[in-house]
Amino acid sequence: MPVYKYRDRIVDAVSENQVVIVVGETGSGKTTQILQYLYESGYGRDRVLACTQPRRVAAISVATRVAEEMNTVIGQVVGYTIRFDDATSELTRIRYMTDGIFLREFLQSPELEKYSVVMIDEAHERTISTDILLGLIKEICKLRSDLKVLISSATLDSEKFSKYFNDAPIIQIPGRLYPVDIYYTNSPEGDYADAVVATVLQIHVTQAVPGDILAFLPGQDDIEYVMEVLNERILGLGDAIGTRVPYILLLPIYANLPNDQQRKIFHPTPPRTRKVVLATNIAETSITIDGIVYVVDTGMCKINTYDSKMGMESLAVTSISRASADQRAGRAGRTGPGKCFRLYTKPYYELEMEATAAPEIQRSNLCSTI
Repeated sequence: MPVYKYRDRIVDAVSENQVVIVVGETGSGKTTQILQYLYESGYGRDRVLACTQPRRVAAISVATRVAEEMNTVIGQVVGYTIRFDDATSELTRIRYMTDGIFLREFLQSPELEKYSVVMIDEAHERTISTDILLGLIKEICKLRSDLKVLISSATLDSEKFSKYFNDAPIIQIPGRLYPVDIYYTNSPEGDYADAVVATVLQIHVTQAVPGDILAFLPGQDDIEYVMEVLNERILGLGDAIGTRVPYILLLPIYANLPNDQQRKIFHPTPPRTRKVVLATNIAETSITIDGIVYVVDTGMCKINTYDSKMGMESLAVTSISRASADQRAGRAGRTGPGKCFRLYTKPYYELEMEATAAPEIQRSNLCSTI
């Protein structure tokens, strides 16, 4: 992993500074390796090393991976905590959890006495919980000079985090990214869900290079619709072309999917099979799925918005930012050269998409948070 060669630099930076900013693409190893380096350097001797994640599936999958690498089982040296599931014990020294869980723990124990290191991962996503945590941690750092803090981001917006934490040092870890060919549509797609179906089948039949497909859709209802249509089309596809193309294994991934179902996307793809993962933006940066060669990007996502005049919150389908589009394309270049099929035009990407998405705190009702 790219992070390996930065081990000594990271450990030294944490030793010499209270706050360190780490910038590294998904797949660079920052989430799984950095806390191991610090644990081996003695930071877990008397206290716990914590890492927050914006999503449950990321907390579970990362903790599982780290436990395997350390030759232990979940709940001993390495554990995770999500809502309704606490897989930790008195032996746990590396703990992964959602940012919401850590925020509630912070409010109950403001000085974080049990922790020696806190790593806020995927800070670029700017969830409400993450933003509030950053503010609280800045204040706690004044009271606990021994607390070490790492702010991890997958995008190059690290300067704002550095300035917020009094010009904290920045360590940039290059991603393990191969070339990705990007294809655009000539005109806007009328129905993005049907366009995903057509594009997935076209890739499956015409692309000679083996590899799995990751398709981004706005929400659960879109994913379920595309799965239903693809299952119908696959049956007809087999009758039409016989056995010369691999079998298709359809797997969904979205926030409300049960944990055991979410984990299936990480299982190795069976022989003579192409895995097709239908995902929301949960798969943009929080998780790494091995074997993805092709990405299909609708350019859309669902976000929670608050209408102050109506006093109501709603889920709205909206365009993603260019930063998100770049992250999605990057999923295709993790293990080798890949291809990204964008279901929108190049002028739309260059001229109409915002550079970055607005932080959640700017578009949500904060009453429950306060």
